[in-house]
Amino acid sequence: MLVIGRNDEGVAVGVKDAEKLLEVLPNKIRDILGIVVDVNLVTEAGKELVEIHVEPYPSPISSKGEYHFRSGSTKQELKGAALQRFLMRKQGRHWDDAPVPGFKAEDCSQQALQLFKAGATASGRVNEGALQDKTDALLESLQLRDGQYFKRAAALLFSDNPERHVSGAYIKVGFFVTDDDLRYQDEIHGNLFSQAEKTLEIMFSKYLKGYISYAGLQRRETFLFPYLALREALLHAIVHKDYSSGIPTQISVYDDKVVLWNSGQLPQDWTLEQLLGKHPSAPCNPLIADAFFRAGYIESWGRGIEKINHECRQHGIEPPLYDTGMSGLMLTFQANPEHLVAALGEDGGGTSPERKGRGKGRRNAGRNSGSDGRNAGRNGRNTRSDGRNAGRNTGQDHRTAPGTPAPDLG
Repeated sequence: MLVIGRNDEGVAVGVKDAEKLLEVLPNKIRDILGIVVDVNLVTEAGKELVEIHVEPYPSPISSKGEYHFRSGSTKQELKGAALQRFLMRKQGRHWDDAPVPGFKAEDCSQQALQLFKAGATASGRVNEGALQDKTDALLESLQLRDGQYFKRAAALLFSDNPERHVSGAYIKVGFFVTDDDLRYQDEIHGNLFSQAEKTLEIMFSKYLKGYISYAGLQRRETFLFPYLALREALLHAIVHKDYSSGIPTQISVYDDKVVLWNSGQLPQDWTLEQLLGKHPSAPCNPLIADAFFRAGYIESWGRGIEKINHECRQHGIEPPLYDTGMSGLMLTFQANPEHLVAALGEDGGGTSPERKGRGKGRRNAGRNSGSDGRNAGRNGRNTRSDGRNAGRNTGQDHRTAPGTPAPDLG
């Protein structure tokens, strides 16, 4: 209810020509906003006030083509991606639920379909008969079709070139010595399933350092950061990303830390404290989340944050720092100082011949990679490297990482 005739303190001061307002307001509101309201005249402390009663509407209401919302004591206009999200939410839909003209079943990548089917078969979360169906029937069973069109989620999940439909739908990884000293970088493109696989592969084969220890005659190599925690964080970023932003997911690797950022917002009315505590699963992109769940990549109980923190403690490092202050969620994993000394040596350059060799291999990785700057990782078409210090011969083997049970979707 809106009351006309009170001052800022809420005291009744009355309005002029109240009778005229009773005639004019209903018509103006109907003509400009397209809604019908009740306008009543009331008296308080001898002053005439006008009350406007507005029933809740299930759909958003525009004022001369503009949409506004109230935040605290201010009124703000909704524009761009924020307006699109607002309109879809009012319709009970999400961003990944919108149809995409131009994407057809024959545009689906065979690699993406094979990754999904292999994972779904192993997880047992998709009916075996559906996995044998034709591609369009399979996508329809995953709720990825809207009438004659497939949805945005389908293009992201199963197209080898999702950027044709959604800008910024890829992942950037860079190795930094300092914040302003980028030594080398890669871009991971392709369908979302392969992006997850290739990003983890390239991080553990090219970017992350480890330290060597011995148990009797057995040589052990341990990475500074836990595989399962980084895997969980990466999948969390892929599933929860705000793809309407047009900004790629960014992973910055340093000697002593890993920083992962993706655009997006917390669920409506959530706080960071609630995110870090016990909470239900509330994915930003439900259709993408459901496909990753059925393929066995994730769970769906909102335990992702707990699992990341648990894996970090098991690995002997502190849980990551979570920051929602830069139009997205940033996770910062910090290495254990003792592990860092074991990996780099007291002077940061390595103390054993093995460690020195590994450091040299990283600094001169481009010499040993056979890379011409266009290829990095196994699939040169979907992984781009700047070639200056890039390469795969870092003295590390991502295959030594531990097993990978399905992470949870937080």
